[in-house]
Amino acid sequence: MPTDFRDGKTFPRRGREPLGEALWLARLIDKARASLAGTIYDYIYPCPMDLGVMQRWGVTPERFEAALHRHASDGAMLGWLLEHVSPEGIRAANAWLLVEKIENLNRQDAEEGILPMENV
Repeated sequence: MPTDFRDGKTFPRRGREPLGEALWLARLIDKARASLAGTIYDYIYPCPMDLGVMQRWGVTPERFEAALHRHASDGAMLGWLLEHVSPEGIRAANAWLLVEKIENLNRQDAEEGILPMENV
């Protein structure tokens, strides 16, 4: 996936786009990779949403970034997450996103030009 957002027309994947069962993981991968590459543009990593998800997973930004250095593919990152985060932690983060942060997800979609879709 692209991780250069400097053109203002390329965006991280949607927060509600699942990677396995984990919402936000694909977006977090995109933003973290862009941040590490210096191509994040006006996005923030780790933003409060990133931190909220990682907190529910029990993962720090430092641990996540270290995993990114070791795992190049989305599948490998998903495998890493499943090794380090319980299914309950993934469900807790998903519920937090879809209940407490649904307005944020909807706003992000609108700002990035994505038509409203039903919740995952």
